[in-house]
Amino acid sequence: MRMMPAADLIAKTQSLHPSKHPFEQFSYFSIPAYDAGQATTTPGGDIGSAKQLVLPGDVLISKIVPHIRRVWVVPPASEYRQVASQEWIVFRSAAHHAPWLRHFLLSEGFHRQFMTTVAGVGGSLLRARPVDVGRIPIPVPPLNEQRRIADILDRSHAMFASVTHRSELLAELHESLFIARFGTTQPSGQTVANVAMVGPNRIRTGPFGSQLLKSELTDSGPAVLGIDSTTDHQFNSNFTRHISQSKFETLRRFQVHPGDVLITIMGTLGRTAIVPDDIPDAINTKHMVAITPDRNKILPEFLQDWLRFHPASSDHLGRSKRGAIMGGLNMGLIKSTPLAVPPLARQQEYASQLSQLKQERMLAATTRAKLEAAVASLSHRAFRGAL
Repeated sequence: MRMMPAADLIAKTQSLHPSKHPFEQFSYFSIPAYDAGQATTTPGGDIGSAKQLVLPGDVLISKIVPHIRRVWVVPPASEYRQVASQEWIVFRSAAHHAPWLRHFLLSEGFHRQFMTTVAGVGGSLLRARPVDVGRIPIPVPPLNEQRRIADILDRSHAMFASVTHRSELLAELHESLFIARFGTTQPSGQTVANVAMVGPNRIRTGPFGSQLLKSELTDSGPAVLGIDSTTDHQFNSNFTRHISQSKFETLRRFQVHPGDVLITIMGTLGRTAIVPDDIPDAINTKHMVAITPDRNKILPEFLQDWLRFHPASSDHLGRSKRGAIMGGLNMGLIKSTPLAVPPLARQQEYASQLSQLKQERMLAATTRAKLEAAVASLSHRAFRGAL
């Protein structure tokens, strides 16, 4: 297959200062606009620095923070001139079908080479160097073949996007289900402290300071649960820290039990999880609070979701509308969280619905993972001529 250096595709674009045209509207292709999914219509007076004029069919690849793959095909022209941030490298080629080129620039093979062109000290200062990018070879299949491959990849990506959207909707349904059932239920004078099992250490953080040293962590044995055990409000059983059995015996008062509700108080504040029934011996760290609920009063599923979703809990814990806790969080604040305790029958009915929803989410996640692997395989085969 014929190849050409990327330098032959990189356009020498015309520079423009939109601020010199303060009342003209521009279709502005910025990095934030890409992340939002659409170019902005912006008056020149609001665009502060020089930009590059781009044309319909140009393919833009972000040189800033290059490990995040951002590739954009400039759409057909609107009534406004189209300008792009200087953080884009602009590809323009009559020998390439723009959608095919976009898929190629997003491919794993190209991305590996692209990352070798990066310079900078880290984070947002990392940039791909256009001169070095220009040395990367780009294949030039026949245009009809490019169109065929782009069509296949477009359809596979559309399927993946659809499955991803379904997963997102199912996640939103979880909160909606709770709010529909209990969102208007007002706290009844109860607190989290009132619904924990009676006894010592039923609401607890983990060992502090010299109670557990880093040097005492091992590769096997009872698990030590941390912030990473509460991924996306689900329990993560991929344990990475352990202690010896003898050390566990000295820290048994910090043991977590099936049905405990965990909530993080350091790092990512307010992330929750329910400890599963098959948990091996494990303790929690000082980075989270573990609550052992009295299941004759309250079910773990209801308690977790009250802490996550109920307006009274959000106000008390300082959750934002996006679910993040903005201030500090400690065990005292969690203990004093106001709540209502509906009849167990209502809680059990809710838990049953959640179980069904969980099965749907697991199925959607499995489908998504399989489809993601299939899309990656299609892309790999497409760009080595095996599709």
